[in-house]
Amino acid sequence: MQLYKDQELKIYNSLTGQKEVFKPINDGHIGMYVCGPTVYSNVHLGNVRTFMSFDVIFRYLRHLGYKVRYVRNITDAGHLENDADVGEDKITKKARLEQIEPMEVVQRYTVDFHNILNTLNFLPPSIEPTATGHIIEQIELINNIIDNGFAYEVNGSVYFDVHKFDETNEYGKLSKRKLEDLIHNTRELDGQSDKKNPQDFALWKKAEPQHIMRWPSPWGDGFPGWHLECTAMSTKYLGETFDIHGGGMDLKFPHHECEIAQNEAAIGKSPVNYWMHANMLELNGQRMSKSTGNTINPHELLSGDNDKMSKAYSPSVIRFFMAQSSYRSVLDLTDAGLLASEKGYNRLMEAMGLISNLKASGSSSININEWLLKCYDAMNDDFNTPILIANLFEGAKYINQVKEGSEMLTSDDITLLESSLNTFAFDVLGLLKDAEVQSGGDKLAGAVDVLIKLRQEARANKDFALSDQIRDELAEVGIVLKDGKDGTTFTVN
Repeated sequence: MQLYKDQELKIYNSLTGQKEVFKPINDGHIGMYVCGPTVYSNVHLGNVRTFMSFDVIFRYLRHLGYKVRYVRNITDAGHLENDADVGEDKITKKARLEQIEPMEVVQRYTVDFHNILNTLNFLPPSIEPTATGHIIEQIELINNIIDNGFAYEVNGSVYFDVHKFDETNEYGKLSKRKLEDLIHNTRELDGQSDKKNPQDFALWKKAEPQHIMRWPSPWGDGFPGWHLECTAMSTKYLGETFDIHGGGMDLKFPHHECEIAQNEAAIGKSPVNYWMHANMLELNGQRMSKSTGNTINPHELLSGDNDKMSKAYSPSVIRFFMAQSSYRSVLDLTDAGLLASEKGYNRLMEAMGLISNLKASGSSSININEWLLKCYDAMNDDFNTPILIANLFEGAKYINQVKEGSEMLTSDDITLLESSLNTFAFDVLGLLKDAEVQSGGDKLAGAVDVLIKLRQEARANKDFALSDQIRDELAEVGIVLKDGKDGTTFTVN
């Protein structure tokens, strides 16, 4: 179904700083590129949050009927440890410390990355290219930039000439930084750098004799600069200009800024129509940092083997927690927040589990079509998952009201409510029906039914004190009994 024809999707474009109506380059088709991990260590939970945001975006675009080519790269070479064209390649450094081959490092942490994302129910991208698999394309791109006068070679390394580029283009338009301000805030070169200016960045780095990862090039053995790979791979698989480029907020400058400059210098076109950036994940109100010990990795969060959380959390609870905040907002990961999300997730799943047993009426007292439009309106407003979740809880309230007999739904509306809840909860948000929630819900219903029978017996025996005690003590733990003409029902608050 081509639902997108009836939906007006708005996306916050980091380039313009405002929400814009989304119009793909090719009708019904979307090209989306998201910067992937540098595979020298276990994937960072903050990166997982970014990838999860774009997983939901990918899911919703597909739900609308778009044919999406989603490209997410693997950086397996060329990323220096301080991101400033100096120092040691992160993967090479890890290989040297562990005395193994760099590609062993790459393989180990690529497998870990995939395992974590599979556990958290991510859809795989359409294409997952690697930097090392596209060296030829990167060399060709450098040659084009040199030929167009925007790069220079020194001692086997090639640098992008930011000052020359800024004469005819605008370097800094994505991050809203001016080159003159960057110059003012940059220390003078110490005479040991090959760069003409501190703002220039490496397209190709000469490999020193001890450097393990190296490839032949017109300028000698070396390796590509970090920024180059994404330009080479995105244009190869999505074209010179494509629809959406995503990544973490920390990549806006310099990485994405340099991508724009490279594309314009080599091809003469701006590469992307909509730039999207996911915000940071904090831990207990502070920035995550290995140096301070304020950190937790996905394995630890899923297993409960950590000193930051009171228990292990399921993949669906983690997804539900992250979806309760806009992808553009800073999200604070706390035990209290996860516990609250777990209760909310369980409550939603329990309500959805009741819908198939609802009794249909001849008419509806609730407008389900209007409710469904609110779900689409939320996602069409820059993928507003917090508002979507609020609407899903409203749908859960309808289920409980119909069960109690205070509202009515026709058979068709019950079917529409059920299919829509399933679509948005499972297909779009990527939640799972956790076995423990399903079995727990069944066990809870069984236990409450026993107490309801005991209460009915007490009332039949005119033991109203016991009857009221059962009702009141259940209410204290959030289980509300309601007596109706068809018997006693309960809801979980």
